[in-house]
Amino acid sequence: MGFIKRIVLFLLVNMLVMFTISLVLNVLGVGPYLTARGIDYSNLMVFCLVWGMGGAFISLLMSKFMVKMMMGVQVIDPQTRDSSLSELVQTVHNLARAAGLPKMPEVGIYDSPEPNAFATGPTRSSSLVAVSTGLMSRMSRDEVEGVLGHEIAHVANGDMVTLTLIQGVINAFVMFLSRVLAFALSTQRRDDDDRAPVGGGMSYYLLTFVFEILFTILGSMVVAWFSRFREFRADAGGAKLAGRDKMIKALQRLQTLVEIQDPAHDQRAIQAFKISGRPGGLLALFSTHPPLEVRIARLETMR
Repeated sequence: MGFIKRIVLFLLVNMLVMFTISLVLNVLGVGPYLTARGIDYSNLMVFCLVWGMGGAFISLLMSKFMVKMMMGVQVIDPQTRDSSLSELVQTVHNLARAAGLPKMPEVGIYDSPEPNAFATGPTRSSSLVAVSTGLMSRMSRDEVEGVLGHEIAHVANGDMVTLTLIQGVINAFVMFLSRVLAFALSTQRRDDDDRAPVGGGMSYYLLTFVFEILFTILGSMVVAWFSRFREFRADAGGAKLAGRDKMIKALQRLQTLVEIQDPAHDQRAIQAFKISGRPGGLLALFSTHPPLEVRIARLETMR
């Protein structure tokens, strides 16, 4: 039932994104970018920017709602009488105050044996920090505080917005370059008396599809590089907020627990939220997280 629920939610969200972006394009008066004379570059540029940036930012705006639904996150009432949950909320809020956040994040917990935590939300004033039951049961108080310091540093650094902006720009470039190159290749051997039909013909759409796959793969390497960079930055921020020793202990503990995974939360969209990863070989170029041993080594040399 959970799988079906996620599929339905995914389809509904994508329908909403498509409707919203189509409405924006109509309001802006953006017409077809393929004409009898060739490509209308102005319309194509606006089309790609709206679709590339719009989809990314709509996803960001809906990020808290999406992860709550997809991962079953239960937001904790700050006035809860459960001592362990109350301590979790207070720890997050104390770290948030130390980081200078303008508003306290929502704090949530979800059922999963995998030791994991994540932060998401569209702004520093509207964020969510959630931890798994696996992390709460398998880590000490100091280790949990180190993990939470890392997540609060993500919020304080505005990492979600920055990553969304980078993803949106790359999406726009992928769409623009794919269509320009596809049109150029599909028409380069045709003279004025033997032009491709308006819309570029079948070869245009096939080439667009191929180029989008290629450029998306290349673009994902850029996004992954920034994601790894922000993990190092969040580790440093977590060390300042919670203490370097607690941050190191948290990562060392994750090394011993890295084999524990939850198949229910193994989708690519959720992988980006995970606090740790296990990249290797060429796949390291596409990993959103650096190796734990590298992160620990950096913290040990930090002053």
